[in-house]
Parts: sequence; C-alpha cells; structure tokens
Amino acid sequence: MNAEQTRLVTTIRDRFGPKSVVTDSADIAPWLTDWRGKFQGISGAMLTPGSTEEVAAIVSLASELRIPLVPQGGNTSMCGGATPPGDGSALLISLRRMNRIRSVSAGDRQAIAEAGVILSDLHDRVAEEGCRFPMTLGAKGSATIGGLIATNAGGTQVLRFGTMRSLVAGIEAVMPDGSVHNGLAALKKDNRGYNLDQLLVGAEGTLGIVTAATLRLFPAVAARTTVWCGVSSPEQALDLLRFLEERVAGIEGFEIVPHDTLALVLRHIPNTRSPLSGEHAWHVLIEATTSGDGDLLRAAIEEGLGAAHEAGHLADAAIAANEAQAEAFWHLRDSIAEAERAHGASIAHDISVRVADMPRFIEEAGAEVERRFPGTKVDAFGHLGDGNVHFHVRALDGVWAPERAKEVSRLVYDLVGEAGGSVSAEHGIGQLKIGEFERLTEPARVAAVRAIKHALDPLGIMNPGKLVR
Repeated sequence: MNAEQTRLVTTIRDRFGPKSVVTDSADIAPWLTDWRGKFQGISGAMLTPGSTEEVAAIVSLASELRIPLVPQGGNTSMCGGATPPGDGSALLISLRRMNRIRSVSAGDRQAIAEAGVILSDLHDRVAEEGCRFPMTLGAKGSATIGGLIATNAGGTQVLRFGTMRSLVAGIEAVMPDGSVHNGLAALKKDNRGYNLDQLLVGAEGTLGIVTAATLRLFPAVAARTTVWCGVSSPEQALDLLRFLEERVAGIEGFEIVPHDTLALVLRHIPNTRSPLSGEHAWHVLIEATTSGDGDLLRAAIEEGLGAAHEAGHLADAAIAANEAQAEAFWHLRDSIAEAERAHGASIAHDISVRVADMPRFIEEAGAEVERRFPGTKVDAFGHLGDGNVHFHVRALDGVWAPERAKEVSRLVYDLVGEAGGSVSAEHGIGQLKIGEFERLTEPARVAAVRAIKHALDPLGIMNPGKLVR
C-alpha cells in the first residue's frame, strides 16, 4: 500500500475496530479475481464496513486522499465489474458485513435490506411473512442485494416482474463525497427533480455505493405449474408464448433451449433426462404461478397447451407432476453453464434485441457466426420473452485462441448493433464490455453517461475502469 492507503486503513481501523479492515493477503486473495476468472486485480487492503456510517466515513476519507474504491458484494459479476485494477491503486470495499434485513412489511409489500444481504436469505425471510421477492438467478446463494442493484440484474422472472430496476422502490447510498442519500421512504409521488434512486440502479458502483434498498414484495406463491415443451423453431416458441399469454394468467418464466444445448446437459450432468420422448429442434421451459387456486392454474395450462397443439404452436409437452419434477426441469436449464464448461471452451455473450426480432436474430446471427468461423457452434438460450438470450459460441475442438475469440465477439456485437440491440442485457458492462459499449452505443448516450459520471464523481474514485472511462 502507498502512504495514503496506509493512512486510510489505519484511520478506519482505529475508529471502527479490527473487523472493519482486512490486510492479510491470503484473506484478500479470493476476492481479487472475478467469478469467471478473466480479470485479476491487486488491493493492499479490503475495507469491511458494518454500517452506513462506516461506509460514509470510508468514502469521505477516500475522497480527501483521492483513493479509488471498488465496491464488492458476492463477487458474482460476469463482466469483471467488482474486480480492482491490476496496479494496486484502488482498495476493495466489501459490503458483505452489512447483511441485515432491517424490516419486512407484508402490509406495505416492502422489505428494507442492506447491500450485503444474500438473495436466497431474503427469499427465506420474506417467505416467513407470506411474501416473495420475485428475483431468481443461478447465483442466488451468493449474489447480494447491492450487487443485484448495481448491475440491474434480470433472472428468470423478468417476463412478469421486470428487472431489478422495477423491484427497487428506494435506495440508501453513500455518494462519492461521503454524503448519504436516503431514499428508503419509497414515496409513491416525489417530483424533486432527477430520480437519484433509479440512476444508481445499473450504475455498477460508479456513482456511489448502495448500502440498503427498499424492495417491492408480492404475495407468496401458493402453487406453480411447470411445463417442458418441444417446438420446431424460435419463431414457433414466441408464437407459443403469445398464444398462452392470452389464455393463462401468471406466466413468469419462459426459457428457450436448443437441442444441442440440452444434449450437452444430458451428456455432462449426472442424473438428468429429457422430459420429452423423440427429437425436437428447440425446447421451451414455461412456468406459471398463482397465489390462489393451483388446480385452476393447472387446468388453464392444460387447456392452453391443448389449444396450442391444435393450432400448431408446439409438437409435444410435459407438465411437471410434482415439485420434484418441476425442480428437475429447472435443473436442466440451470445446468447449461456447467455443462458447457465440462464440454470445452465457449465465448459467452449476454445480448438483447427487440422481442419480436429475437427469433430471427437467433437463427440468422447464429448461422452467420458459424459460417464466418468454421468449427464453431452457437448455443443461444435463455429469456426469449424478454428479448434476451445468452448467445454462446463453442469451439468444437474445445480451444479458443484469444485473437479468434475477440474476432468472434466483435462479429456477434456488430450483428447485435445492426439489429438495434444491446451488448449487455442483464450482466452489466464492467470492464469486459467497456470498449464495445463505447463503440456501438450512440454518441449522445455515451456522452451523457460520461457527463453524469464526471458530475457526481469528479475525482473518479468510484469503481474506476468500469462502465465508463
């Protein structure tokens, strides 16, 4: 550490005690690499505040000493958004000690949770009050509320409930000068200028450090119906979704999986089996929930699927008979990343285009990538109803040369840009996509992002090298 960093660490330790700072390199090491192992950083200390007051003191002193800070929660970023720079210029500030659920109000349908609360812990706590927080993703056992807000996370229930932005009713955050913004009152009407709460959602810690949030809750699920369908194309899958939405209330999950991707899961993940007999070019996982009568929901699904089959919107379908089977269906979807890693190297792209354009994009962009780069296979899977798929490109020989991988990604992002889409649907920009964000985003938007960053963080101490430069 340099002299300024040493001064900050000493001051914070003296003021708040030994729990507020970690300096042992072995304890810091696991938090210096991103979840995917693409980025490696250096930090001489990890600051571990236990309250908003402590965060404010840290940021205030960091501002005075001009020491950059990299906020971190569960370190599950897919884009290196929580990894410190490699030159040791920044210090990590971990929010994991701030893990209190301050309140849960079933009457107001709101919970106030600190930034370090793990998503699955929030699920369990609000369930005790007959509520649910409808945000689910594969990293729910380690992802934290602060990180989910910082990246405007999505997940499998966006179709019905929206991204994290829709689920945040108010935010408490420490701004770059150490002042505290308190928006936890979650007023339904508040016209005092710009919406600072929503500006902080998706900002990836570049405008301030989220310390707590008021989150919207919904009635607990009384019953769910989970279905696995076989379809001939992404276009047929989208037609099926629109058909069912007109007949069934409560559809919140609609995940598309190509045949080859399912085959990888069946090959590499133990104790998995296809829910359907026969071969299908594409598969769809559908889930609908209700806080009311589960028999009525199941009847509506059965009737809807029957009518969809008659109308030519699907080839076959299996309805989960019980919770174990429903979990088995979801296990197939949730195991795709693990199966890909077991099979060999792949290049992941988290992209979005307009929902109506996504079926054509999947097929045409996939064919173009495979044509331009012989020996590759595109696996496009995920949230079709949100216009967001994970567009992964596998090397059939399991090996990617770094330069070739860059060329593939550039082509994918060019195709996304031509379709009027986004290079980041739900994982953020971080440091992984910062160049492509600048290259493919309209100049007015990039200029506005830079201006906001400079206005709120003129010293550039908030999560440097992420989102904007």
